[in-house]
Amino acid sequence: MQKQIFDFTGLKCPLPVLKARRALKSMATGQLAEITADDPAAPIDFQHFCETSGHTLEQQSEQDGLFTFLIRKSN
Repeated sequence: MQKQIFDFTGLKCPLPVLKARRALKSMATGQLAEITADDPAAPIDFQHFCETSGHTLEQQSEQDGLFTFLIRKSN
């Protein structure tokens, strides 16, 4: 199962999370989504999104203001 990559740079809160939610709906359970965003609120937003939606935040990193999230889709 190949991971899907989504680039949400340039979007401000809450758009990265809203677009991620829509993208994850079309993915298979257990599939990975790699999401990049540059909104400073993104780390908090994606952590909260995963906690409330049941998806797993597998990995999170930041380099020069660009955040990368690896999210595993739940049911």
